Amino acid sequence: MNTITVSYAYIYRLDFAKNYVFTKCGKCFNLKTNRQIKKVYNSRCIGFNIKGKFYSLSKLRNYLEKIPKEKRPF
Repeated sequence: MNTITVSYAYIYRLDFAKNYVFTKCGKCFNLKTNRQIKKVYNSRCIGFNIKGKFYSLSKLRNYLEKIPKEKRPF
């Protein structure tokens, strides 16, 4: 059996939903379910369904925050 593993480094998260993160390439992931969220076309807007509600990309840009680096004791 052959397997392929892909890993993404996420950089941004939403300030109202901390479990939704974004990568540099623009992919959205839900960390609770470990699934990729698909882009949706809704009434001439492209966006994502976050917590059951549609948000366009232009509205989501206002809610993005950079994930701070963790301080490690060693």
